[in-house]
Amino acid sequence: MEVANPNEVPERLQEALKSLVDGRCAAPFDVLGMHPAAGGGWVVRVFIPWARSVTIIRRGPRAPMEQQGESGLFTRAFPNAKGPFKYRLLVEDMEGGEWEIEDPYRFAPTLDEGRVHAFLSGSERRIHDTLGALPTNHGGVEGTRFAVWAPHAEAVNLMGDMNGWDGRCHPMRPRGATGVWELFVPGVGNGSRYKYQVVANGERSERADPCGRAAELRPATASEVWDAHRYAWNDKEWMTERAAWVADSKPMSTYEVHLGSWRRPADTSQNRWLGYRELAETLLPYVKELGFTHLELLPVVEHPLDQSWGYQPLGFFAPTSRYGNPDDLRHFIDRAHQLGLGVILDWVPGHFPTDGHGLALFDGTPLYEHPDPAQAQHPDWGTLVFDFSKPAVRSFLISSAIHWLEDYHIDGLRVDAVASMLYLDYSRPDGTWTPNEYGGREDLHALQFLRELNDAVHQEIPGAMMLAEESTSWPGVSQGTDLGGVGFDQKWNMGWMHDTLDVMSKDPLYRSYDYGRLTFSILYAFSERFVLPLSHDEVVHEKGSLLAKMPGTNEEKFANLRLLYAYMWTHPGKKLLFMGGELAQWTEWDVDDQLDWALQEWEPHRGVGLLVRDLNLLYREQRALHELDFQPEGFEWLDCSAADSTLLSWLRWSAGWEEVVVVAANFTPVHRGHFRLGVPWPGRYRVLLNTDAPVYGGLGVPVPPVLEAQPGSLHGRDQYVEFTLPGLSTVVLTPDR
Repeated sequence: MEVANPNEVPERLQEALKSLVDGRCAAPFDVLGMHPAAGGGWVVRVFIPWARSVTIIRRGPRAPMEQQGESGLFTRAFPNAKGPFKYRLLVEDMEGGEWEIEDPYRFAPTLDEGRVHAFLSGSERRIHDTLGALPTNHGGVEGTRFAVWAPHAEAVNLMGDMNGWDGRCHPMRPRGATGVWELFVPGVGNGSRYKYQVVANGERSERADPCGRAAELRPATASEVWDAHRYAWNDKEWMTERAAWVADSKPMSTYEVHLGSWRRPADTSQNRWLGYRELAETLLPYVKELGFTHLELLPVVEHPLDQSWGYQPLGFFAPTSRYGNPDDLRHFIDRAHQLGLGVILDWVPGHFPTDGHGLALFDGTPLYEHPDPAQAQHPDWGTLVFDFSKPAVRSFLISSAIHWLEDYHIDGLRVDAVASMLYLDYSRPDGTWTPNEYGGREDLHALQFLRELNDAVHQEIPGAMMLAEESTSWPGVSQGTDLGGVGFDQKWNMGWMHDTLDVMSKDPLYRSYDYGRLTFSILYAFSERFVLPLSHDEVVHEKGSLLAKMPGTNEEKFANLRLLYAYMWTHPGKKLLFMGGELAQWTEWDVDDQLDWALQEWEPHRGVGLLVRDLNLLYREQRALHELDFQPEGFEWLDCSAADSTLLSWLRWSAGWEEVVVVAANFTPVHRGHFRLGVPWPGRYRVLLNTDAPVYGGLGVPVPPVLEAQPGSLHGRDQYVEFTLPGLSTVVLTPDR
């Protein structure tokens, strides 16, 4: 009677072996690792296509394994083993090199299925702690646990540095009906590159990790293992104060910056950008010196195309490697906090590009994107729209937000293109979009997501801010969800920006006809918590720089720009200025170049920078200019009916009307001699700021530093001050106490 060879693969597993060789094994743990042998004892099977020989190392003598044909499968039976035991593998490669490794298929699962089910139901807020590549110690062995969601995949293989990019070496384990695939790989640590090979519809695609925490430098597309918890932070004081921070009554002036084009290395022969750590030593002190309270980074999540500026993201948990590794970015934020600067991140949850290594048709189906072809493709950007009706997709995006705020100590997220999410017909002609269940144009699932997002951030990260770029009149964007709002903390005031730039770009001779556009913003200024943005979008795509938009001679252009800035900084609302605005650049922003730093050698440009600095200091020091930014009690017109002369004057009040700032703005180049301005109290008034001052590049029309109020009824007041209001200027006063 012929006795069966215990090292041979049972007939019932022959098909699984074939699928291993083909790289489409859906249940590798049924074949590989240690299993009870049919005749008693135990058998170990490993699949290593690149091995010449494999030997099992355990207590006792070493046990050479038997290769099954030329498939790369090696087996060894232990008929006398009473139970499973620990072992390692000594592998000889084809060149004669030897490697002592652990067998991934001897380890039990590590995934918390409770959190996976919470992810699938939409309630998990930190799925990046479950999915992705997580360095961990499992059974006393250091390694990395990989996990990815691909519910419709036929099989998923791990490929990367750990196996010579041969996905057949590491087929992943499916976790029941969750759609998640998992594998713990010993010996893999920080910096190891990897991808998932997803088998679907009979085809293989190589995908970056949707929850990957680091990525290769483009054009390479692999993810990298990174331990998110090894960085030692030094911003405890900032984080403690942030938890109790209330933005409404605080000064908030933001410098918006694209890291790659702010400044380039001095050695132009180096085809690279400044790194996060270099920027920490150059950009941050510069922003601090200018007096800004925050800086806002155009998206630094990983993205394939430089020219997208980061607004077509694929790495929703990975900072771009263009400027360094994840801990380099942490150092940048850490240093900002130590300097007293907050950091806001542009974040794009509305859409993603179609690159083959990304999220599109991730498991052969529209897993992340909208399944309706009429809604899936974004017509403006050629990207795919997320399926916000899917709880797991909402959980994925909310986890991304929590990740940046928690793991990177980011102080706020500015959510891009909110209007494109809220409206089903956004940029879509009639007949090309699908109405909601009530026949309307509102995307109710996106609205649900945004409310869940904002509630999650406010509950999980006290003091973190959520800001919306929302360009329509959707009600309650910056109201709490408990009041029926969308839940953001602040909203960009696009109406103010468009109206103001349109008026300022016109010849002052015709501004009187648009006078109402200068005053209109106050009618709705307190309907939302507004940020006044002069952002990157206004100085690109042939729109010209802010200075180039201004009319008149060069001298008048600078005066108009100074007038614009003073009008903005004294208007209700928080402030945002894109980089280069402080230099008064002549040319618009070029993502492939740097700011025109040589302009600092010219007095008019240097004067604008000094004005921006002084406006920031004035805004921070004067409670009346920031304390009631979002409340109507903080603003009062003195004169908003001087259309013929295009003059405006107003008061800004602090809480309880304890402090006041008086502002007069002249939108024409005509000097107004013997200009009278009603003031709230008798006594002396000190000039806090005059944009026509020579230090800013102005003409220096004489304005006394201190003015004495005179009795007389004007602008509803019982006293007034009189002085010459220079053309194209703003003068700011306060009682001299």
